[in-house]
Amino acid sequence: MKLLMIYTDKFSYKTNIKNLESVEKYEENKHIENTLVGFIQVEKKDEDNISKIETKMIKNLKWAAKKNETNNIILHSFAHLSMSKAEEGITKDLFDRAEKRLKKSDYEISQTPFGYFLDLDIQAPGESLARIFKEF
Repeated sequence: MKLLMIYTDKFSYKTNIKNLESVEKYEENKHIENTLVGFIQVEKKDEDNISKIETKMIKNLKWAAKKNETNNIILHSFAHLSMSKAEEGITKDLFDRAEKRLKKSDYEISQTPFGYFLDLDIQAPGESLARIFKEF
């Protein structure tokens, strides 16, 4: 798994192009302030250890959110961090399970629309822990 975490003062997105046939067509336009965005690439090698990967991802997201003094986390599938991609169903299930677990820990969680290219507007401060990359 590749996990790029960016703390943002403001994060906005709008659905643009649907790129997976298996997802429903819809439009969404959302704006969130004071949030940690997890740009997440689940890789093929992760499929056999998905529960271990899930736990590591959640621990890293919680740690980075705490360091940036936010309770808001966005899960964003970002299939551009690696050439290797897990099956789309595995990635979506991982996101759904992680969302439930993080909500139980009193985090405000949302997911960007899965299976869409998005128009993004990101305002991120230039602080040392505002951008963190992890690979596991």
